[in-house]
Amino acid sequence: MPSSAGYLLGALVAAIALFFALWWMLVSGGDEAPWIPAGLAASVVLLVALSAREVVMRRAWTRYLLDQGGDGPVRASAERKRPAAKSHFTSLLSAAWRTIQKQSEEADAASNPELHFDVFHLCQDYLATGDEALRSNSLASEKRNAIRAGQERVRALQKHHLLTWARDSARTLTYEAHQRARTSERIESANRALHCLESALQFYPQEVELLESSVAIREFIASVKVAHWVELAERSVFKGHYRRAIDRYKDALFYLSRESVKEEVRMASTERIEREIELLQARIHARKNDRAEPSSERGIGDQEKMPR
Repeated sequence: MPSSAGYLLGALVAAIALFFALWWMLVSGGDEAPWIPAGLAASVVLLVALSAREVVMRRAWTRYLLDQGGDGPVRASAERKRPAAKSHFTSLLSAAWRTIQKQSEEADAASNPELHFDVFHLCQDYLATGDEALRSNSLASEKRNAIRAGQERVRALQKHHLLTWARDSARTLTYEAHQRARTSERIESANRALHCLESALQFYPQEVELLESSVAIREFIASVKVAHWVELAERSVFKGHYRRAIDRYKDALFYLSRESVKEEVRMASTERIEREIELLQARIHARKNDRAEPSSERGIGDQEKMPR
């Protein structure tokens, strides 16, 4: 984790430097109140810096938790709350279970996927604390059975909320990808949706819904790439650049053969593109013949005009 104090100090120094730079420029320009726009600009820079750090750190923390796999990483907050005495494990788990139940209900009632991911974090903490309690020798068999039963309930909630987070996040990002105008932005949004699904697959690699959604998004990415090159080829045809159009159609064929596409879709698209390439090659050949015929006729006409 980068230093919060260092980042804030740097942002503050940048804001102050911007304030004085704008203030000096406005004073030189004869502004009557130069400190107002300078102060506003410095405030905006400081707010943007703070917001950017919050977003970046949240995403970094999410990636860190997912990269740990299914080993049950324990967050620092849970470490601070865990009592040192082993006899307090039962009360700690009971309090954690009540928190999980409450936040689980709130997440199911809301439409924010991040709330489901927060509950997933809490389940990770609960399972890690339960494993630590089971490793101790101070618990009776009844308490051990109760902890194992609680872990089974939490594992069910953990799966539910992680799958819900992956499904809702992927759905939102896929919808966003369909709304984007630029090809690069559409592919970027689709890749983010695919990353959510693959993160969930690290925990549940046999989940059919995740696998099917991943295949669908990969096919969407492939269709976007192919459609991009086909559109460029059609533009080249419209401008009369037939050779360039053929090259771009071949790029589309490359992505068709490389990306994950259904076999029937691949065969139909390949056949259509190859037919377009053949038509363009025929046009190029016809254009060469049209250029050659006037030259031949002109040569014959010159021979007839020559004196005998």
